[in-house]
Amino acid sequence: MDADRRIAAAEDVAADETIVFTAKRGFESTEGILTRLADGTVVAYTNYCPHWRDVRLDKGSGATVRNGELVCGKHGATFQKADGHCDFGPCEGAVLDTFEVTVENGDVYLTDDDWDAAEPGLSEERDLSSGGRIDF
Repeated sequence: MDADRRIAAAEDVAADETIVFTAKRGFESTEGILTRLADGTVVAYTNYCPHWRDVRLDKGSGATVRNGELVCGKHGATFQKADGHCDFGPCEGAVLDTFEVTVENGDVYLTDDDWDAAEPGLSEERDLSSGGRIDF
């Protein structure tokens, strides 16, 4: 696998937490989160709530994971980790966008053809102060 697509060590991805990463394509970037399902599969979703696309699920210290669901801290929306489906909250019925990832030789790689590279952590390009909403 290409080192530019490595996100994290697979052993660091736990079932009860998330790891945030930034996917890149040219000058464009977006954030994603890794988490582990009960069967050990590592999955990746966008790091933004479908209700308000400027609200991060993981602000850099891990998203809230409760009873096998990802929780949006803004309005309490809950998303099934297995498929990203929102089953409660203002975006009920919406589904988190996914990233294709692969575990190989103990590491998690971004294998989504829509993106050229990945790096751990939040996007440095994102300006959270420009929106009209206050994030808590």
